[in-house]
Amino acid sequence: MSTKTTFKRIALVAVAALGLGVLSVAPSSADVSGVTVTVTNGTPTTMNSDSTTAATIKVSFLALAGVADSVTVAISPAAQAPTGATVTAANTRLMFSESTTSIAATYARVDTSTINTAFDSTKQAQVGASFDATRGAHIHAPASGGANGTYSATLKFSLGETNTQTLVAGTYSYNAIVTSQSTAVGAAPVVQVVPFSVVVSAVASASETPSAAYSTAFLGLGSTADASVTADAAAISYVSTASTSNIAAKLKVNINNASNTADVALDTVTITISGPGVVLAGGAYAKTVKRVAVASAVYPIYADGTAGATTITVSLDKAGLTFTKSMSFYASAAKTITATNTRMPILAAGANSGAVSVSAVDANGTPWTGTAYIVASSAADALVAGSTTPVQCSAWNAVDGIRCSVTAATIGTAKLKVIDAATEATATATSNEVTVTVKAQIASSLQLAFDKTSYGPNEKAFITITPLDSTGGRMQGTEYTSLLATGGITSTSAFSTGSMDSLTVTTINVSKTTSSTSNTTAGSYTYVVYMPAASGDVTISATGGTALPAAGQIKYSATTSVVNSSVDAATDAANEATDAANAATDAALAAADAADAATAAAEDASAAVATLAASVSTALGNLKKQISALTALVNKLLKKK
Repeated sequence: MSTKTTFKRIALVAVAALGLGVLSVAPSSADVSGVTVTVTNGTPTTMNSDSTTAATIKVSFLALAGVADSVTVAISPAAQAPTGATVTAANTRLMFSESTTSIAATYARVDTSTINTAFDSTKQAQVGASFDATRGAHIHAPASGGANGTYSATLKFSLGETNTQTLVAGTYSYNAIVTSQSTAVGAAPVVQVVPFSVVVSAVASASETPSAAYSTAFLGLGSTADASVTADAAAISYVSTASTSNIAAKLKVNINNASNTADVALDTVTITISGPGVVLAGGAYAKTVKRVAVASAVYPIYADGTAGATTITVSLDKAGLTFTKSMSFYASAAKTITATNTRMPILAAGANSGAVSVSAVDANGTPWTGTAYIVASSAADALVAGSTTPVQCSAWNAVDGIRCSVTAATIGTAKLKVIDAATEATATATSNEVTVTVKAQIASSLQLAFDKTSYGPNEKAFITITPLDSTGGRMQGTEYTSLLATGGITSTSAFSTGSMDSLTVTTINVSKTTSSTSNTTAGSYTYVVYMPAASGDVTISATGGTALPAAGQIKYSATTSVVNSSVDAATDAANEATDAANAATDAALAAADAADAATAAAEDASAAVATLAASVSTALGNLKKQISALTALVNKLLKKK
């Protein structure tokens, strides 16, 4: 190094010391002055490794103007990548994040390709235009021009910049190999090895920790052990006959993480059956199973030959959850069968779907939901409806139970019964007889009615419309197109918010057991409404439609009332108070009139007294005069004697 260069270095150090207040003047050496390296670990996730989550390497050094000292940075793995990772040098990136303004683009370079996996000292000490851009980052002061001061740059190092790698959670260890090269004659490169890490964390959706908020268990119907169970079945009942081929129910246990991601989180699952049945887990059938560190799964439930109610308990250890489910196993033979025709007591010629309802229990009192058959009680009955050969009813479901369809042949009545086998000879239980009536399917008129004569404000109410035959009798259940004229049912008062059914429909199916809720009578259709808030009469009306003969296309109506007891009582009390006030006013007026009359009478009496007094006074004066005259006369007479 020349004497001139040495003086420049000493001056630079002095300037830096004066300016920063932390450096002292020291003689120069052959090394680049003031080289500092600061690293910050990277924090990507398994889904994202880029410049925003990269490790940072900040390099700075002191240089004089016109002295082309340089620093290069190379990256080398310091340890084996986590098991399962496929990150190599080919899919890592080192890039400049920022640099001092005195470093022109031509003096700050970084690779755009592969970074060496091992340090190559012959490549890291190169300067200027001969810098090998594929070997690392190169920072140097310009050989001419420029300014005295600190030269610095911040580099970013990231993983996963291509689509060929697999990032797994863990710590990826690297070394930043920082080589400084002085321009002094004969100066050797000075190498610093600075370790840093890129710590990859699993994204929330990849967490294996179960969440109590999102882990669930459902017991559903199904003959296969698929994962289609998304909610508890309303009720599950299955024949108790032991079998490992027919699934009675399937238990779906969902172990989800805090991101509500399925099939990732792991937990210890314990399933216990109290009562009939066994659960299949891990290839074994048992009353209790415990599986450690398993994800979401479906566990089939099978019958074990025992009838009765059963309870299934599911526990998730890590999630801290317990679920309780229930179902029942019924004996293959029914003990009691009850048949009713309340849904559709009147049939039409031809098919009548679900005409008879069935409920049954086995010897334990458990609901029996097996296969039922309906049969005519006699050959004569079969001529009207049904058959002497038992006909299979529909399968049980939680909404309708068991329903039996009946085919009617002619007008009349017939008796039917339900059995628990395909033949009467093999049946173990027979129901009561039900009587059905077959009518011609011709409606003549309608009946429109409320279910009550009065309601409270906003009270729930049912409106029924019923087709009637020519005798005024109820009709069988069927769908009537244009049973009502356009507009449907209208009301003199608007019903309250929450009314469930549209009253404007004109095509009505009276074979349904319910409309939106309940209270539907067989052969009628029920509308659900909420009465007005105000008291008073409410009248609904509708005109018969083209489904009826001309004589039946008239206006039908029904009237009820809304009664608000408290308001009406207050109104009555107010009215009574008003009447009493009016009566009091009338009495006060009458008293005033009487007082006026008394005053007038008193005035008249006073005048009469005054007149009488004057008359008396006059009479007394006259009498006095007469007495005086008489006295004088007597005196005269006395004197004459």
